[in-house]
Amino acid sequence: MAKLAVGAIGVVYGDIGTSPLYAMKEVFVGHHPLTVDRLHIFGVVSLIFWSLMLIVTLKYVLLILRADNNGEGGSLALLALIQRRTQGKGKRWGPSLVILGVLATALFFGDCMITPAISVLSAVEGLATVEQGFDGFVLPIAVTILVALFYLQSVGTARVGRLFGPIMLVYFVVLAVLGVMHIAQQPAIFQALNPVWAFRFAANDGGLAFLALGSVVLAVTGAEALYADMGHFGRRPIAHAWMFVVLPALMLNYLGQGALLLGMPEAASNPFFLMAPEDFRLPLVILATMATVIASQAVITGAFSVVQQAVQLGLMPRLRIAHTSASEAGQIYIPSANWALMTMVLLLIFGFGESSNLAAAYGIAVTGTMFISTCMVGVLIRRVWHWPIYAVAAFEIAFLTIDGLYFASNLTKVPDGGWFPLLVAVVVFVLLTTWSQGRKLMLERMREAAMPIRIFIDSAAGSATRVSGTAVFMTSTPEGVPHALLHNLKHNRVLHDRVILLTVRVTDMPYFPEQDRFLHEDLGSGFHRVILRYGFMEEPDVPAQLKTFHGCGAAFKMMETSFFLSRQTLLASERPGMALWREKLFAWMLRNAESAMEFFRLPTNRVVELGSQIEI
Repeated sequence: MAKLAVGAIGVVYGDIGTSPLYAMKEVFVGHHPLTVDRLHIFGVVSLIFWSLMLIVTLKYVLLILRADNNGEGGSLALLALIQRRTQGKGKRWGPSLVILGVLATALFFGDCMITPAISVLSAVEGLATVEQGFDGFVLPIAVTILVALFYLQSVGTARVGRLFGPIMLVYFVVLAVLGVMHIAQQPAIFQALNPVWAFRFAANDGGLAFLALGSVVLAVTGAEALYADMGHFGRRPIAHAWMFVVLPALMLNYLGQGALLLGMPEAASNPFFLMAPEDFRLPLVILATMATVIASQAVITGAFSVVQQAVQLGLMPRLRIAHTSASEAGQIYIPSANWALMTMVLLLIFGFGESSNLAAAYGIAVTGTMFISTCMVGVLIRRVWHWPIYAVAAFEIAFLTIDGLYFASNLTKVPDGGWFPLLVAVVVFVLLTTWSQGRKLMLERMREAAMPIRIFIDSAAGSATRVSGTAVFMTSTPEGVPHALLHNLKHNRVLHDRVILLTVRVTDMPYFPEQDRFLHEDLGSGFHRVILRYGFMEEPDVPAQLKTFHGCGAAFKMMETSFFLSRQTLLASERPGMALWREKLFAWMLRNAESAMEFFRLPTNRVVELGSQIEI
C-alpha cells in the first residue's frame, strides 16, 4: 500500500500538486485582480479549501473512485461501464451518454495541451524572483525542457517513473514546510477554513467573487487524473495518498501563501516563490520545475491511454501504438499523438507568452469535464447503483450547481484565451463523432452488399480448386462473406483447405477473460466463423491468440497461414448518412489510419491485401 501510494503521488497528483505555483497568483494579479486585503485573502483561501474538500475529496475520492470499470477509470471507461450494466434496461440514455463521454474526452485533450505549457512555464518564471535579469531566459528554458520531454517519450518512462514518487514526495514536504513557516507568523490565517469567510466575500462583492471562481478552480485542476489513473494504482492507494499527504501539504501551502499576503501584500506578484527565503529560491525553482515536468509526463501518459481507449472503442482510426516496457502494459507510446501534442504545446507557449495568459485558457477544459462527469455519475448512481431518487437529486443539484458556477465563471475568460480549449474540443469532437458515424455507415453499406455465407459455401465449396494451408480472412462484421474472400475467389479461383472468417471485436470491458476470448462456429466444408474478443485496454495480437486456439482442427502454423485483408476506398456521395464534407473527412481519416496488418500484428510476409470501393 505504501509503495503504491508513493507511486500515485508521483503520477496521479503531479497536476494538482503544481497548482500552488499559479492559483493564488492568478487570483490577485490575473485578468480579474482582487485587492490584497484581509477579506479577500480569507475569502479566497476559504474557497480553495472548500473546493478541495467538496470537489476532490467528497466527489472524486469518496464517490467517483468507486465507479471503476474492472479497475479502470476515466470518462470512456465510465461510459463503457454504464452502457454494459444498463443493456436491455431501456436505451433512453444511450445516445446522450455517448455524446457526453465523447465531449468529456474532447475537453480532456484541450487540458492535455495546456497543462504542460502552464505548469513548466510557471515554474521557470520563478527565476525572475531569483534575479531580475533572468526574465529573458524564461521562454527559451521552458521550450527546451518541453521539447526534451516529448522527445524522450519514445524511450519509455519506466526507469524515470521510479523517481517520480520520491521527488514528488520531497516536493509536497517542501510545500508543507514553506506553508508552516508563514502560518507561524500569521496563525490567524486558520480562520479562513471557516466557510463563513467565503460567504462574506460573496456577500460583500458578489461580482468579483464570481469572477474569482475562474481562478480559484485552478487549485483543483488535475482532479480528473485521480479517476483516469485509477487503473495504474487502484482506489485505496490513490485515496490514502490524497488524505494523508497531498491534501494536508496543499492546504498548508495555500494557508502559508495567505499568511504571507497578510503581512506582505506586494508578494501577490508571485506568492509561491516569495514564500522561500532568498537563498533557497533557486533550489525551489529547480524542484518546482522537476515537479512540473513530472506533472506534464503524467498528462502525456494519460493522453496516450485515452487515445488507446478511443481507438479500441471505435472512436478513432487505428494508430501505431508502441510498448516501451516489457512488464508494464500501461507504458505505451503513440508517435502521432506525441508530436501533435508537442506542436500544440509549443504554439501555446509562443502564442500566450506567460503563465498568467495561459491561466485564462486553462479553467474551461477542467470545469467542463467536471460538469460532464457529474452528469454521467448521476446516471450511474441511479441506473447502476440504484440510489433512491431523492439522494440522486440531492447529489446532482449540489454538484451541478458548484460545477456550473465554476464553468460559468470561466466562460467570462473566453475572449482572453478560453476560446482555445473550446476550439480544440470542437475539433476533436467532430473528428471522433465523424469516425464513429462513418464506420457505422461503412459497415451498413458492406452488409447491404454482402452475400449470405451459406449460399456462398454451397456454390463455391464444390466448384473451386482447394489448396493446402489455412486462409484467415479478416472481416469487421461477423455476417456475410468478406469482400477479400469474394475477390480472392474471383481472381485466383482457389480456396484453402481451411478458411477462417475472423472478426476482432473490442468489448466495453477493460480486459476480457482469456478463457472466453473465442466464439467459434463450424460452417462446414472447411469454413469456420471465429470472433476474437478483447478488452478496450488490451492491444490485439491476432497471431499470438490464434496459436492458443484449438477449436477448428489442427494448430495454427504461421508459415502455413495466409491473412487476407480488404482495403476499402471510400467514395463520398449524396446518399443519406452524413454531410458530404464529413464523408470526405472520414475518407481522409481512413486513408491515414494504420493498416490492419500492423495494428493486429500480422506477419508481414503472410499478408495479402485486396482492394474494394464503397460508396457512403
